[in-house]
Amino acid sequence: MNILLVYPQYPDTFWSFKHALKFVSKKAAFPPLGLLTVAAMLPGKWERKLIDMNISRLTDNDIEWADLVLISAMEVQKDSVRKVVDQCNRLGVTIVAGGPLFTTSYMEFEGIDHFVLGEAEITLQPFLDDLEQDKAKHIYYSEERPDITSTPVPMWSLLDMKHYSSMNLQYSRGCPYDCEFCDIVVLNGHTPRTKSRDQLIAEMDSLYEHGWRGSLFIVDDNFIGNKKKLKAEILPALIKWRKTKKYPFVLYTEVSINLADDDELIRLMVKAGFDVVFIGIETPNEDSLVECTKAQNQNRDLVASVKKLQEFGLEVQGGFIIGFDNDTESIFQTQIDFIQKSGIVTAMVGLLNAPLGTKLYKRLQKENRLLEVFSGNNTDSTLNFIPIMNTETLINGYRQVINHIYSPKQYYERIKTFMKVYKPPRTQAGKIQLHHIKAIFGSIWHIGIRGEGRRHYWKLFISYLVQSPAKFGRFIVLSIYGYHFYKVAITETW
Repeated sequence: MNILLVYPQYPDTFWSFKHALKFVSKKAAFPPLGLLTVAAMLPGKWERKLIDMNISRLTDNDIEWADLVLISAMEVQKDSVRKVVDQCNRLGVTIVAGGPLFTTSYMEFEGIDHFVLGEAEITLQPFLDDLEQDKAKHIYYSEERPDITSTPVPMWSLLDMKHYSSMNLQYSRGCPYDCEFCDIVVLNGHTPRTKSRDQLIAEMDSLYEHGWRGSLFIVDDNFIGNKKKLKAEILPALIKWRKTKKYPFVLYTEVSINLADDDELIRLMVKAGFDVVFIGIETPNEDSLVECTKAQNQNRDLVASVKKLQEFGLEVQGGFIIGFDNDTESIFQTQIDFIQKSGIVTAMVGLLNAPLGTKLYKRLQKENRLLEVFSGNNTDSTLNFIPIMNTETLINGYRQVINHIYSPKQYYERIKTFMKVYKPPRTQAGKIQLHHIKAIFGSIWHIGIRGEGRRHYWKLFISYLVQSPAKFGRFIVLSIYGYHFYKVAITETW
């Protein structure tokens, strides 16, 4: 059979990095890891072709070539999904859909022949068996959580890696915490399930052998969900592998704030090549943290925890939420003050929304406060529920926060705050690549010459160029991110 794997298009959001990618001549930030993994699970004799619509256009010829079209997507891609479904229906090609969007919201979509929901290690094979006997059902679903040591190495051969700014890899699924607004536990459960050390190294080897050098995003729900195994097995193996291969990858991942409580784990992560961590800070409002059951963030000095990680050599990216029931009108300035003081340069501030299936969704449903299905984008100034605060006040206050923190003056001030604390790791870095050089000259042209924030840019450009190559490189990346965030947030030329 001919199998076409289709990854729908992302809209222009904070995390699309669309405006930053042009600096390094890339088309997308990450490849579709789920589809690449599913591709490796299909029968060996089947022909496979991948269309990532963030890289290339999906044509009628592509669809007509296929016996089956497999689609995977996230909530934010649903508009593009509907266009793909319409195109496939028009051409009469069978559609199979799976992944996060469909697992929680398959009932919203018409025109799809088969839904393979939940985790593919459990539900894909029954579908394939029934398909072979020409009796495939409409829906396949299981709440069973598979042992992911059986998960194959993604089929990287389907990709043209040159179009991506980073590769990705999954080590674990699941998170031990239970934040009210989060759908991770709905999709992947509370108990972190991990791959084996040899399995992880095999995936690293595969990426290396396919020629990848550069950023590698470990896409786990919470990378430090199983600290004991990380410290005893995984990180020592990564440290050894990285040294043997002469430091080909720079790693980043998502963690919880309690990483700051474990000095040994921080040191091992930095030594293993991690230089960025994304953390859900959410809010400095203690009452709101209690409200959303964010226990790991409660009763701690959040700024001190962030600065400790920065001192160890980790750039902290942060997620923030506005719109909790316990938020008053003072939250807007409080969030601004916290973000500026913490030196979290990449601060993704969104309005609270209730994804389908979450505890928040169920609570708001009982309180008769739900309005519509979540769009998947919490930075587009929309809400899917009735907030306690006046809606207009909340949205206007949210826009005030975004406009402030991504204005050139405040953004570059935050870079300075971060750099005062940040101590770049001394582990050997990989070779300078062409896209690094493109990034430097691209930032000079688009920001230093044409940008409204050029005065702030040049002051820090010269300072870090003189101070430290590592800090200078970090500054270039952050200045490019700032350009993108400004374009998305304020939609004017920076």
